[in-house]
Formats: sequence, structure tokens, C-alpha cells
Amino acid sequence: MRIRIVDAFTDRPFSGNPAGVLLLDSDHFPDDSWLQHVATEVNHAETAFAHPLPAGGAADWALRWFTPATEVDMCGHATLATAHVLHTTGTASGAVRFTARCGILTATAHEDGTITLDFPTSPLTRVEIPDGVGEALGADVLSAHDTGPHIGDLLVELADEKAVRELTPDIRALVHHSERGIIATAAADNPAGGYDFVSRCFFPRVGIDEDPVTGSAHTALAPFWSARLGRAQLTGLQASARSGLVRTSLQGERTLLTGHAVTVIDGELLTAP
Repeated sequence: MRIRIVDAFTDRPFSGNPAGVLLLDSDHFPDDSWLQHVATEVNHAETAFAHPLPAGGAADWALRWFTPATEVDMCGHATLATAHVLHTTGTASGAVRFTARCGILTATAHEDGTITLDFPTSPLTRVEIPDGVGEALGADVLSAHDTGPHIGDLLVELADEKAVRELTPDIRALVHHSERGIIATAAADNPAGGYDFVSRCFFPRVGIDEDPVTGSAHTALAPFWSARLGRAQLTGLQASARSGLVRTSLQGERTLLTGHAVTVIDGELLTAP
């Protein structure tokens, strides 16, 4: 069985967010325990598993995502990685429709090598800043926002880009402040630098201390910054050690996420389901 490691939201190897991708030959998923074992072995933020669906339905492929610790409801970078594998191997062309826990997702490849994901927009609700979240992050929090059921994060606004870049959070303490994790964000110091806002994402509750580039988080970052900046189309820089760019386009209840991907490993998984 072929297994690939793909760096997503980057056009260079060893940057962006790595994801495992397995395209299954069967018409169903193996046991959850096997899927989790593989994801734990891969040990990247997510491993995506997909199998083809019969022609004529609402979707072309069924898709699931597992972190090293658990299954998740939505994942952008591993969806981008899966679409990249489908297109670069000739398995699919044009738009590919996936059915997943969060509904029908579409990935469309473009001539410039980018792929655009069509995801549900995460609804934002401003909430009181939770006690202790600033201390856990190690920074002053200006505002806090619940991101709804799809991703279950707490989005927090910090004073500036420097504050986001210099975070050294108490990862264990962050566990208590959201269902999945914390999205920390601020406006770009220099909007002429190629991005409009910065973010970092911490998900210790699902086994990811810091996620390098988080597509799903941008379904909340897009409406947050589009409202602040007055533009539907923006570019976010996730300022992790690996770093990556996500172009966002807010389309009401849907958010488009665009980026590149690069396959860095193409190998064989020797343990079958």
C-alpha cells in the first residue's frame, strides 16, 4: 500500500505542514484502530485516509483524518495534501469532491499548481476572555472568540505580530481552554510584506502541541480578519517554525483556502489492514 508524506501550504519541501496520505483501494475504511495505529506511526499532525466512492453520487471520495492521538472533524492541510496526491498521480483531475465529518468539501486544482479548498466558514461568537488563558499563552489577550462546532477552537487576538511570533505557551495549561485548541492571531506589522495577518495554533487536546499550518483555523481567521480589514480576500501567514501561507476568500457560509503542496516521501506501508 502506497503512503506519501506531503508538505501542504508551501511550495518548498520541509516547510508548511506535513501530512500522511493513504489512498485506499477498497470501498470502505478499515477498522478505526488500524487507522489510528497508522496515524500514530506517521506521527505528523494529521494523516488522511481516502477511498473512492461510486460514480454519480454527491462526492467522489470518502475522507477521514487522524492525529497521532484521535480522529478530527475537519482538517485543511491534509485535505490539500490528499487532493495534491490525487492530481499528481493522475487519479483525479479538475474538482474533487470529498465527503467527511464536516460535510462535502471540494478541492480544485489550478494551472499554477495551487489547489483551492471549499470549506464551511466557522461561525465566530465573541466571548469573555477565559481566566488564565493569557497566562497560559504568556501574552496579553485583547479579545476571545468561540469558533463553533466544526473546529471547536478559541480564537484569541493579541496586540501585534511580534506578540504572536514570540509566544512560548504553557502547552499543558492550554488544554483547559477549548475543545480542540487555541488560535492566536494579530494583524501583520507590514501588510505590504505579502500577508495580512499572522497566526499560531496550539492543539494539545488532540496530540498536537503546535500545528505548523492549519487550514481549518483559517475558516475562522478569514471571517475575523475580513470583518476587521474590510476585504473578502486575504493572505494569512502561520508563523510556526516551518511556516506557510494560506490565501483565504470569504464567501458567506463557505471559505475558500488556497495553497501549494509538495510530495516529499513516496513509500510503501508494509502492514495491511
